[in-house]
Amino acid sequence: MGPRLVFDTFDDIRDRCEIAPVRQTDNEPGYDDGAIIPGGDWKAITSDEAEQHRADDSAPDGVRIEFVSRPLPDLDPDDLAGRLETAAWLDPLNGRWPTKLLGCTASPGNWATTTEDSAIRRRIGLHVDNFDRLPYPRRHHGRRRLCLNLGPGPRYLLIGDHDIQQICRTLHADSDRHYPHTEHVRRYVADGHPLRCLRIRLEPGDGYIAPTEFLAHDGSTAGIDQPSVAAFWLGQSPNAS
Repeated sequence: MGPRLVFDTFDDIRDRCEIAPVRQTDNEPGYDDGAIIPGGDWKAITSDEAEQHRADDSAPDGVRIEFVSRPLPDLDPDDLAGRLETAAWLDPLNGRWPTKLLGCTASPGNWATTTEDSAIRRRIGLHVDNFDRLPYPRRHHGRRRLCLNLGPGPRYLLIGDHDIQQICRTLHADSDRHYPHTEHVRRYVADGHPLRCLRIRLEPGDGYIAPTEFLAHDGSTAGIDQPSVAAFWLGQSPNAS
């Protein structure tokens, strides 16, 4: 299945979405060894590629990636603390989404990927979340996550073009017995299987609702000099089928 993006026309996404192959890190400063990161050869997504990843009526709610936008308070560009305070009281979608904040991440500019494992203080690259800890057959039933970019700079959502069920099926004939994990994504790439990454630009106030337990993903500030704060909320369980 892979990513399923919700958009009306190609013009809605063509100027904010690019695609590139990934690569695996090897003893690189700041990264966990074997992390999957974009290769850097970004190209604008074509209409055929966009249509391949478009969510049609058959795509369950639990696997769709929706794009959202919300007005933000007027804050000084250097006021990162004020953005963290804003996240604490913000109703992200005016009642459409649970208001319990999952957390915030303040990311410096010019990072190829942003998620860091605090236990090892290294970035982990494309990864899958495990809030619901669902087994392989029910992975598409996991709660989606809402992220809003609180600025001051833009940032990117990174999404792998194969979902974790596709990856596990490729690696294991008996994939039903395996619990999906970020290590499967790394092994998939290490074994030579193709994986590309979509990069979707998020201006301040822009955000996404995405199945982060179903798709390998991360944030990025590559090529952006300004830092940005991302705020996250965890949604309600979808009625996926």
